[in-house]
Amino acid sequence: MTTDPLSDALVVADARSVLTGGITAGGDWALSLPAGNRLRVYALVRGVCLLIVGDGEPLRLEEGDVVVVDGKHEVMVCSGPGLEPVDLDDLHTDPETNMAHLGDGDDLVGISGHIDLSRDYDELLREALPPLILVRSDAAEAHTLSWLVGQLMEETGTGRPGSEFVSNHLAQVLFMQILRVCLTDAGGLPAGWLRALADTRLAPALRLMHGTPSHPWQLTELARAAAMSRATFALRFKEAAGVPPLTYLLNWRMRLAARHLRQEQTPVSAIAQQVGYTSESAFSNAFKRTMGLSPRRYRDKARGREGS
Repeated sequence: MTTDPLSDALVVADARSVLTGGITAGGDWALSLPAGNRLRVYALVRGVCLLIVGDGEPLRLEEGDVVVVDGKHEVMVCSGPGLEPVDLDDLHTDPETNMAHLGDGDDLVGISGHIDLSRDYDELLREALPPLILVRSDAAEAHTLSWLVGQLMEETGTGRPGSEFVSNHLAQVLFMQILRVCLTDAGGLPAGWLRALADTRLAPALRLMHGTPSHPWQLTELARAAAMSRATFALRFKEAAGVPPLTYLLNWRMRLAARHLRQEQTPVSAIAQQVGYTSESAFSNAFKRTMGLSPRRYRDKARGREGS
């Protein structure tokens, strides 16, 4: 792996952003978007609207704003309060542009997408984020986000060769920029790996664990890298990450191993060595405790050779 824990985590999560489409709207309109239990990204290209997540208060969105929600609740976007929403499934979508239309006119243009993750990493990523992330158009990162959204709209509307490939990669970069926004305001993050990444004092220890996961790291070594005592480091790490340092290392190793098992034919014994185990049996026991299945059963299930 690299020494960039954020990139590592998204690679191991098999994170892929997918642009699912968008809407144009005018006049009085309201749209209901079902909970999908996965991260969703909304970007307002033109106009203003209200966004309501679950039973929450209406949030006014303006041109250039970008929102990420955790997917646990229904979302409504509308021109104003008190309107009966149309279900997303009832809308006709242009198959060439993936755009749907609501109301009269085209005062508003918005696009949306979701983040696909491996099944065993989805919850870990979503729990590391706040339920709602809002990046306003006047934020320091807005220029980059606006450019990405503009490029996404261009690719979506042209149907040029390779547009789907380009759109997916642009959407992934868009999501990475949003995560960077979160890292600049770590106070709003729940305890988890993303909050730990935002702590510059912990970053050297995280880079060690990510850079050489096969090394038998001890708490003393990691605390020394962070220029702290063992006790101070252990306390600070748990407050930020939600788990002790060596538990984080164990979980990271198991998720690395899970990716190897999903994507490669590498023998289990070799994977065990790559994540720091000299004994295949010790690795298999640790993997089963963490992931709920033995390595071989996990590999079979991931590749569709077993029933659910």
